[in-house]
Amino acid sequence: MKFRFEPLGGVLVTDETCKNALEREVRYLCSLDEGRLLAGFYENAGLETPFVRYGGWESKLIGGHTLGHYLTAVAQASVDPGVSEEDRAFLSARVRRMTDALALCQAHSKGKEGFLWGAVMVGGGAEAQFDNVERGKTNITREAWVPWYTMHKLLAGLCDVYRLTGYAPALEVAEKLGDWVVRRTSGWDTWTRKRVLSVEYGGMNDCLYTLFSLTGKGEYARAAHIFDEEPLFDRILSEGKDVLDDLHANTTVPKVLGALNRYIVLGEERYLRVAEAFFRMVAERHSYVTGGVSEWERFGRDAVLDARRTNCNCETCISYNLMKLSRLLFLVTGERKYADECDLLFTNSILPSQDPTTGMTTYFQPMASGFFKVFSTPYQHFWCCTGSGMENFTKLGDGIFFVKDGEIYIERYLSSRAKYGAAEFGLSCDFPLEDSAVLRLSGAEQPIIFHLRIPDWAEGDIGFEGVRAEEKDGHAVITLSPGQEVRFKIPLGVSLKGLPDGNALAFRYGGAVLSADLGTEDMRETVTGVDVSIPARAVGSEELWFDDVARVLASPSDFLVRDGDTFVLTGADRPLRFGLHYKRYRERYGIYFRFFEYLRENGVRKKPERARREAVDAVQAGYGQYENDGLHELAEQNSATGKGSGRYARAGGWFRYDLRVDPARENVLVLTLSREDNGRPLTVTAGGEELFSETLRNTMDEGKYLREISLPADLISGHSRKKSFDGGEADVLTVTFGGSHSRRSACVFEVRIETKE
Repeated sequence: MKFRFEPLGGVLVTDETCKNALEREVRYLCSLDEGRLLAGFYENAGLETPFVRYGGWESKLIGGHTLGHYLTAVAQASVDPGVSEEDRAFLSARVRRMTDALALCQAHSKGKEGFLWGAVMVGGGAEAQFDNVERGKTNITREAWVPWYTMHKLLAGLCDVYRLTGYAPALEVAEKLGDWVVRRTSGWDTWTRKRVLSVEYGGMNDCLYTLFSLTGKGEYARAAHIFDEEPLFDRILSEGKDVLDDLHANTTVPKVLGALNRYIVLGEERYLRVAEAFFRMVAERHSYVTGGVSEWERFGRDAVLDARRTNCNCETCISYNLMKLSRLLFLVTGERKYADECDLLFTNSILPSQDPTTGMTTYFQPMASGFFKVFSTPYQHFWCCTGSGMENFTKLGDGIFFVKDGEIYIERYLSSRAKYGAAEFGLSCDFPLEDSAVLRLSGAEQPIIFHLRIPDWAEGDIGFEGVRAEEKDGHAVITLSPGQEVRFKIPLGVSLKGLPDGNALAFRYGGAVLSADLGTEDMRETVTGVDVSIPARAVGSEELWFDDVARVLASPSDFLVRDGDTFVLTGADRPLRFGLHYKRYRERYGIYFRFFEYLRENGVRKKPERARREAVDAVQAGYGQYENDGLHELAEQNSATGKGSGRYARAGGWFRYDLRVDPARENVLVLTLSREDNGRPLTVTAGGEELFSETLRNTMDEGKYLREISLPADLISGHSRKKSFDGGEADVLTVTFGGSHSRRSACVFEVRIETKE
């Protein structure tokens, strides 16, 4: 690799926001009961334990995934100099005990040799979830919920314990588990492998390549390659249109991380090109201003972002994985754009994902204005994003400093100190609000060259006091002597960032996204998927009206004026106060707004009437987590999941959902369909009434397209009902989809309910 990054143990982050984030996370890690996290592993090994597994996802078929994240997080915290000596000692002892407990469970495994498992068991034996996936049986409540994803988290956690703390038993457990994976995967034929790889498997290729790098055992690399999804990699390398459309984002990013890791450990250029092409696609065609991606965890069509802004955008796990990808790409290429992306994601996706008062993390971060962040609870949810949050906030020193050929690269502007041999250097700054910083060098035996990233958000060149700088590869290069310090400035300013498919715009100050405070009215939550909490509804308007929109676009700093640590919007039809988005956690917010210009009639300003729509519910058909939840309750007869995602009914079959509706407004059913299904039938019924029955014919669009079906008011009033689910309540309408008695239906990819004013 071109660069190496400074180990976590050598970097002390002194930034106040990060210090608080780390402290809150460590308090949470220490508060969790190791016995309860291990309870499922003891239970599945047939060992007695007084502990009961936690609830939420830990009491479901994905149970045990949290422990994998937890091992990584505790290992990271145990070597972080920002953690107190007492807590480091506590966590270091804990991670050793937990590793030893896993070794004991592995020795008593009820599966084949080396097997280790903590999820709730299903009928058919210890390895039944893996057996069911191989047979295509994937109902997440009774057959299998992404067992290979869960296995990845566990294996990665064990590798991280060894890599970070040097505790040898962790590698021994990982090797035995790796041997089990080798034996299991070596028996797959082509069709079995295809079935397995069609279900989310996390980064199994990634962690197995890591295990290979730690042990040198070629069988782990060969097993990893079984999880390399070459047809996907070929499509990515084509960089064609809509390559990522409808792919589950947090399934796809780890696959590409695995490809990049193959390049790192084996040097095969193809896999670096896969990662580079994927990065370009995501950054250029699928990212919001925060760097976050996805709606309901899925990629959409290229450059379709404004139309997909809802209360379920930007899953935190995806940002966690994209940061990993960007950092590794910088390590192997040295290209500044990857460090820019790390900076973007860290400041505007990762930091905003934590409640600074509790340490809890978000699952989604809505991009539609008027919603608010919803955070996990300490002992009830255990989402995937709870686990990745544990990791995010115990490695805050990761990615600040890098080293190449004895020279130091500064890639993130956070107050921090680090050691390099005998040398110590420190950075003092208060970005993103202040433009000045100080870099100090001490303890060095000779001068050291520093490369300071010129960030893509800088309003000009970095200005140094008393030091000559030259620009090279997107960095300002200076030389410091022992005992020397240098002051520098990075010019900051207000800017606007738009979306490719609409007139929605977001404000930034330097590299930080700004969001408007939209108050705390009606902060009700609801549930989507499997126990995932989200805001129930938006409040307020995304519209901003100006006399001259062109002036705002040309000089946004004239209209968004700094007032202390906040910014006041002037010249608009209403006063709004903006602040750093990563500091917003307890009120509704707006990131994107639509800019409109007043009409003038006889010298009087006027706003034209505009129809407004709001998404009130959506189901990702074919993706069990959003079909088998308590609200939607998929019921079906002779249906199947289609290519990518989506669900269709076989001849004579059907499937149905309970969909949230708003009886007080006009409701529209919006279906995402595919042109590939031209010529196939689709019928939609509700309340005994046929709403739609056609043989599909779409000639105007490529790929996916939307079809709208109005839901009459008398249908809603006559056939909707109140439904209680997972602690919430909603008005729902049961909608059924089918084909014909003799032909399968068209595939339905997303089912959405929107309301009109």
